[in-house]
Amino acid sequence: MGPRGGRGLYVGRRAAALLAALLLALLAALLALAALYGRCRQEAPPPAPPSPAAPGSAAPPGPAPAAGSGRRLPRHLLPLHYDLELWPRVRPGQAGPFAFSGQVNITVHCRQDTDAAVLHSSGLRSRGAAAVRGPLPEPGAAVEVAGLRQEAAGEVAVLELRGRLRAGRRYVLQLGFQGRLEEDLDGLFLTRYTDQGRSSMLIASQLEPTYARTVYPCFDEPAMKATFNIRIVHDPSYVALSNMPAIDVSEMKDENGSLWTVTTFNTSLKMSTYLTAFVICDFDYVTRTERGNEIRIWARKEAVKNGYVDYALNITGPIFSFLEDLLNVSYLLPKTDLVALPDFGAGAMENWGLMTFQESSLMYLPSDKFTSRKAMIAIIVSHELGHQWFGNLVTMNWWNDLWLNEGLASYFEYLGATFVEPKLSLDKIFYDHVVQPVLREDSEIGVRSLSESEDKIKGSFSLMSLFDSITYNKGASITWMLSGFLTEKLFIRALTSYLKEFSFSNANQDDLWTHIQMVVDAQDEVQLPASVKQIMDSWTCQNGFPVLTLNTTTGTISQEQFLNKKNENSTDSYNNTWIIPISWMRNGSSQPLMWLDKSSKVFPEMKVSESEYDWILLNVNLSGYYRVNYDQLNLKRLARLLENDPKAIPAVSRFQLIDDVFALTQFGYIQIETALELTKYLAREDELFIWNVVLLNLVPENLESTLKNYEVYPLLKKYLLKRMLPIYHYYAGFICQNVDALEDDYFAQVYLEKLFATACWLGLQDCLNLSSELYAKWMDNPEYKIPFLIRRTVCCYGVAVGSDKEWNFAWKMYNNTDSTKEDKDILLSAMSCAKESWLLYRYLQYGLSDTLFSSNCTPIIILYVVTKDIGHRIAWEFVTENWPLLSERYGKELLHDVLKVMGRFVNTDVQIQELQVFYNATLEEDERVATTLLLEFTKFENMERRELLAKVANWLQKNVDD
Repeated sequence: MGPRGGRGLYVGRRAAALLAALLLALLAALLALAALYGRCRQEAPPPAPPSPAAPGSAAPPGPAPAAGSGRRLPRHLLPLHYDLELWPRVRPGQAGPFAFSGQVNITVHCRQDTDAAVLHSSGLRSRGAAAVRGPLPEPGAAVEVAGLRQEAAGEVAVLELRGRLRAGRRYVLQLGFQGRLEEDLDGLFLTRYTDQGRSSMLIASQLEPTYARTVYPCFDEPAMKATFNIRIVHDPSYVALSNMPAIDVSEMKDENGSLWTVTTFNTSLKMSTYLTAFVICDFDYVTRTERGNEIRIWARKEAVKNGYVDYALNITGPIFSFLEDLLNVSYLLPKTDLVALPDFGAGAMENWGLMTFQESSLMYLPSDKFTSRKAMIAIIVSHELGHQWFGNLVTMNWWNDLWLNEGLASYFEYLGATFVEPKLSLDKIFYDHVVQPVLREDSEIGVRSLSESEDKIKGSFSLMSLFDSITYNKGASITWMLSGFLTEKLFIRALTSYLKEFSFSNANQDDLWTHIQMVVDAQDEVQLPASVKQIMDSWTCQNGFPVLTLNTTTGTISQEQFLNKKNENSTDSYNNTWIIPISWMRNGSSQPLMWLDKSSKVFPEMKVSESEYDWILLNVNLSGYYRVNYDQLNLKRLARLLENDPKAIPAVSRFQLIDDVFALTQFGYIQIETALELTKYLAREDELFIWNVVLLNLVPENLESTLKNYEVYPLLKKYLLKRMLPIYHYYAGFICQNVDALEDDYFAQVYLEKLFATACWLGLQDCLNLSSELYAKWMDNPEYKIPFLIRRTVCCYGVAVGSDKEWNFAWKMYNNTDSTKEDKDILLSAMSCAKESWLLYRYLQYGLSDTLFSSNCTPIIILYVVTKDIGHRIAWEFVTENWPLLSERYGKELLHDVLKVMGRFVNTDVQIQELQVFYNATLEEDERVATTLLLEFTKFENMERRELLAKVANWLQKNVDD
């Protein structure tokens, strides 16, 4: 399944200690204040229909709970095979409410005598009498059922028997069921959409992690695998899809004589319940066959007709073949369907033979020349195809080892994507998109370890919380590190052995370590300092990651957990020691891999001479999952090297150096001046992904509006623009003359917007002029397309440097019926960029109107305005003046979001009191306490920021002319 924060330099120091003290007081109140704003839409989605009561029942089944683990099943019975019929009672154009019914016959093997059969069932009601046949193969044999008991809290159904099921024998559990068909995107759900101008409906499923039990009674645990015969009853105008190919299509009549179609599917491979899948739709498809695997991409008819899924079709087969050849394990299904769903909460899901995707993750407009969209589709498709081996063929024993599914699929997604899009730079994209973001997140207090014990994941624990960046990105990062120190050849050999051993079965991480160890033991090229299990458990079984400190005078490297120095009292149950592979280079030459397997160790090879040209670089190309803290001697030499010959350090290592020094500053390991020394060379930096990490640290988006209030701004402007001009002019040339030449420059498509937005924010006249010119060109000819790489910046600064004429044009285009959702979002933001107060106030007034905007746009307009340097006071006054109406429409959540932004401007007690006067009159007592604490914390954080910015200003004063 596909998942997918904020970064910045200016984080308070002493303020963090205050936060820890306030945390408990804040928690209860802030939970009540959590705001959930959807994207601004022209129309609110239709309300879900009321749920039907089943025939003969006293009350309708309850809604399915959120995905907890529920109760673990006893191991008395193990499922072998399911015969499953599903019948969603849906006709085209029907208004609802909707229901589905079904019958499941589960063949089980009894391992221990029992007088009860316990299986999962959630939100379902029984339909007809349950029965137990057997023991098989005795004809007519049965065990009488005394009753069927539903335990909603445990999400189980208990078949209580008058006889006993005997160990060693097989039985068939027969259960009829019925449930509600909702529009909530989990379990079996209904979606409404528009195709070729007509309203339509489809039915689809999303069963991971524990929603299979909301669709049919089952043994809903990943290790309880079985085969499936599936039959779907549906309206004749729809086509039904499931994991396997259809082998029969017939007709039947219901009790009213109405005609239904029955689609029967071939017997599945042995698999987990969460991978069963069902789609009933009126879609078209495109198809091709790759090595006997019939691949079909299904989508809305107009999307298929316009060629929007052709790219996905063209890459799916080659990625399948690439993974088959790489892993030396064949894909075993005769067909694979990929379905583009107009609305899908999971992003994408790897169901065996029937993968489902949010349609935006699968569609590419043939007219789009740029590779960034292709890259995104290739990455997502590769991720789900990787699951066909890691997750479907071999599945984790239990959800605590989910990373064996998601981490490995996240690793292979980049290999697959760069195979079909070879112009993508694998290492740069992997470090930028995967390693660097998760290093930021994994250093926070309270982040869990990659592999949790089963004991931690039971009861009410939300399994959905495991589908996070730790599982995906940390899992992929340590896999990358593992492949690096083993060599890819040995790593893939071990994975092949692992896949073949556990096909159609389950594994835990120790099983993977065992197969890697077997491969390591069978050769002598790669020598490890400890067992694979000892090395890798140090990365998967404890929280966080290490920072290595290098003393180049003595050659000593020490390690400690990378934690905020203000919170040194945090403890770790795993003694804060990792077994760390250290790739390194000296003076540009790669050196043999070293290992640090204790808290500190002397490496004589890493002592440097007195020559300023003698330098050391650790963790070359970010091959290990850790940060590096160099001593001043080596950092000065690296800074000098960057100024003289930046290409002497590989691009990914330059990226890492910058990111590490700012993270080390933020967490109190080094001073800000040390980090700034490494930015002097930037006039010679031509990599956009490196510039992006610099700007995210020096000009974080959430502080653009406040930085102009400090003396640092003119100094930062002079210092940064001097260094930005070469790369700015390089890309501005393409924007002005031939933007299509950037179609293969992935990072230009992803990060050029940030570079241009910063240049305009710093007042670069060329950037402001360019924005004005391109915006004026659009005003003269509304058919003109502003280059999409910088469209948001051009619209913002076109409005900002213009007058009401430019603002009114943005308003007109926002209301243009041809404007896409993305167009509207860009224009909503752009209209908040106006520099004239009366325009912002008018904009806010427009936001209150029911006729000019849909109601869910209003909070977004207010938040756009409040984040602007001249807009925050205007927005605050507007909120206070119109609070009765705003409160009635949006509740306290809006106020909380506005206060969070206003907090950036709070530096004095007087400012806090000004805000308090208002919210004391509007909030309940517990909310007032929480908000006061939040603002007090923010004031301390802002005071810390002032101190830090004073240091930055002092350093810039001395270095601005260098």
